[in-house]
Amino acid sequence: MKTLVVGVGGVTNGGKSTLSNSLHQQIPNSCLIAQDAYFKVDLDQIHVSQLVLFAVHSLMLDALHMDTMMSEVDSWRRDPEVFLRRRGLNPERTTPPKDEEVYVLIVEGFLIFNHRPLNDLFYKRYLMEIPYDVCKRRRSSRVYTPPDPPGYFDGHVWPMYLKNRQEMESSVSGIVFLDGLKPKEELLADVYEDVCQEIERLRGKWQTILNNRSTTNPYYLF
Repeated sequence: MKTLVVGVGGVTNGGKSTLSNSLHQQIPNSCLIAQDAYFKVDLDQIHVSQLVLFAVHSLMLDALHMDTMMSEVDSWRRDPEVFLRRRGLNPERTTPPKDEEVYVLIVEGFLIFNHRPLNDLFYKRYLMEIPYDVCKRRRSSRVYTPPDPPGYFDGHVWPMYLKNRQEMESSVSGIVFLDGLKPKEELLADVYEDVCQEIERLRGKWQTILNNRSTTNPYYLF
């Protein structure tokens, strides 16, 4: 069994969730973990007087239960099959033998590359990009709970995105930048092909190990 961890990050409303969900549906034996599920504050319990404070804080890693998120990721790494079943998904047996199965974890979120313990696990990193004006328009067209305070996008969302991105680019390499203005079908096709190539590479690498074992020890039982 081999594992592959894929990260899909980017600015708010950039299309990362859509891409991640589509990848999950296309790739057998894949799981999806979304960073937004790990906010420390119950959004439904926020009083109107706390909106601005929460809104600003929510753009930082401190606003997230990253320890809990990492525990989930580590649980998947220990046994992807058990993790799948725990989520009500049945592992699929594809064409390769069981030993060559590749299980894929897709992690999506706006700060996944800024948390070093998580970033170190990624084999593939994708970052969705969209221009300021498109991002602002998309953000304003969505309904949030709690709602964005007046001036929140220009005063906090976009500046924090630029700050977090600068920090990420100064310490993280190997990121594939994706144009979020492209049709979602085209983006999915490009990323899906890239991930599938990595899956086949891992299968080939594993097969080489098995072949070497067979050559050095003809009595080795697979």
